Amino acid sequence: MYHTGIGGGGFSVVRSPKGYYEFINFRETAPAAAEQNMFNNDESLSVRGALAPAVPGELRGLQYLHNRYGKLPWKDVVMPSANLARDGFRVSEDLVKRMDSVKNNSFLVDDPSWAIDFAPNRQRVKLNDTMTRKRYAKTLETIAVEGPDPFYNGSIAKTTIAAIQQGGGIMTFRDLENYTVITQEPLSTTYRGYRLTTGRAPSSGAVGLSVLKILEGYDDIGNPEYINITAHRLDEAFRFAYAQRTAIGDPCFVAGMDGYQDRMVSDAVASEIRGKIGDQSQNVSYYNPMLIDSLETPGTSHFVAADSSGLVLSTTSTINQLFGSQIMVPETGIILNDQMDDFSIPNIPNQFGYRPNVANYIVPGKRPLSSTTPMIIEYPNDGGIFGAVGAAGGSRIITATVQNVILMLDHKMEPRDALAQPRFHDQLEPDVARFEWAYNNATVAFMKERGHNVEWMAPDQSWVQALKLLLNGTFLAAGEPRQKNSAGLVL
Repeated sequence: MYHTGIGGGGFSVVRSPKGYYEFINFRETAPAAAEQNMFNNDESLSVRGALAPAVPGELRGLQYLHNRYGKLPWKDVVMPSANLARDGFRVSEDLVKRMDSVKNNSFLVDDPSWAIDFAPNRQRVKLNDTMTRKRYAKTLETIAVEGPDPFYNGSIAKTTIAAIQQGGGIMTFRDLENYTVITQEPLSTTYRGYRLTTGRAPSSGAVGLSVLKILEGYDDIGNPEYINITAHRLDEAFRFAYAQRTAIGDPCFVAGMDGYQDRMVSDAVASEIRGKIGDQSQNVSYYNPMLIDSLETPGTSHFVAADSSGLVLSTTSTINQLFGSQIMVPETGIILNDQMDDFSIPNIPNQFGYRPNVANYIVPGKRPLSSTTPMIIEYPNDGGIFGAVGAAGGSRIITATVQNVILMLDHKMEPRDALAQPRFHDQLEPDVARFEWAYNNATVAFMKERGHNVEWMAPDQSWVQALKLLLNGTFLAAGEPRQKNSAGLVL
């Protein structure tokens, strides 16, 4: 509820039992009354309050996935969540941590809409308390029986729009009514013979694949003797790939986007970038994607799942920042996203440090650029399922996902061991490489010698989920060890 929910949206990459792939885009959209400069005078309005929510796509996306790939009745899928919300659940360490870490968290107690659930006795719920969300349970019961339509063109929609407009927002009933899911061919390439398939824009799948294609030209990535130089090369690949991200936007609004992404993951561009990676890190301007000749162009909870039929899903869903826009619809208990902050505001970086990107400026109906990087991996030669991986964590999604792909493919680690390894993150701007506390001290010192601006960071910054299908037909599943509420389960 602090990361994701029906008031948000997301993406899913699906491999059907017959081996066909599909990319499902249920990302939120800008309301019809949205304008490019609507946050110029106060960018905080894109993060908190009634202007921050974009039109949610979560339920339409789940509906599409269920209709196309589900086996159980819709009601049987939704009702367990409704029962949990109604009957109560234990307040976990993760929930307490998120409540403590959110900025200006007094709304959890002071806002009556939130206090009903989070502070029923005028004090915020504590670790191991039993928490209920009875209004949300009733909402989910309605959706379980009637499907998603009440959310988009019925009673739930009316209460959502009333809450937004009462707070000065611009979303309308028509915005909800008109929301549609987009499906398309995903983006795919090979890495050391394995086939990797991910989402296209406005997800950041191309950014993750670009990093891997750059590294593919180095033969010693999995050799522990080369850990230091590998970290340097990986960081440089991160910086070049994040630079390329600055030209990505919703392909429905930005011309040439499919071709741009295809070039990002091409051997030619990867080779050219490797030629620019030397012994030292460079200043930010060096990584400008417009200086890469071959790339010339005209123009953010994650779960992975698979079954014995060959169906595989890698899905990222979010309400953006912790507790989204901090708006809870009083009648329904729905927490609304703050996805408008994922658009670029002219001259102003967003909450994840991304600099403004013209291709990602606000346009009515447009879907904001996301860091989500869901991946499905196939074995070389026979195309059999190897596994799936993806992450949550804002701008750190890309680097976390890529590092775990490398650990699983180059270092031959099982998912559980891969997820336990320390990570680092560099998104080019801000110009700093951040290493988890457990990272090898000698490697961090080496990186500093190579010109990287290094800092240490707490480990709870990205959250990865992964699974692997063994050759004997059994699954290995792993949940993020940095997050107590995360788990891997094989049934």
